[in-house]
Amino acid sequence: MELDNPVPDEPLLFLKAPSSLLGPGGVVRLPEESDRVDFEGEFALVVGRRISRTSPESALDAVLGVTLACDVTARDLQKRDRTFTRAKSMDTFCPVGPRLETDPDWDNLELQTSVNGEVRQQGRAGDLIWGFGELVSYASRYMTLEPGDLVLTGTPAGVGPLADGDRVEISSPQIGSLKFGVAGGLR
Repeated sequence: MELDNPVPDEPLLFLKAPSSLLGPGGVVRLPEESDRVDFEGEFALVVGRRISRTSPESALDAVLGVTLACDVTARDLQKRDRTFTRAKSMDTFCPVGPRLETDPDWDNLELQTSVNGEVRQQGRAGDLIWGFGELVSYASRYMTLEPGDLVLTGTPAGVGPLADGDRVEISSPQIGSLKFGVAGGLR
């Protein structure tokens, strides 16, 4: 489990602002307001049609496909706040890509995160606490999901801090490699 936190009884929901999105090859900007910004390599499910209160069994029917994402988090701000909005929604804090896999082998998707060429995370979809259908269904109970919405799925063990000059690669044999840089000085 990420950061050795106990497994919650239900998935934890948080929102990322659209301004946090960053395309492949972009640069995550480290904010002056945080002393620790972490990477979290994840799968990102792309919603293909509007859904509300869908069942886990039918949730994946509404998903257009899967890609890779990094849930960049200002860990010190996350610990200080009651909600995760500030810590997870800063500009550039959600690199996504490189391509959308529309016909995945859902149970056998693999993910690996490397920082400066050193593998830090490895995981499989089958290792997730909640399956893809369960996550989409759960989110759709509390908010209507619209086409283009992303549902990030959770991260394998091994998250850690980012520093100015780091190069991050999140890869999956089925999806490709999401690469991005890291630089200080978000203003």
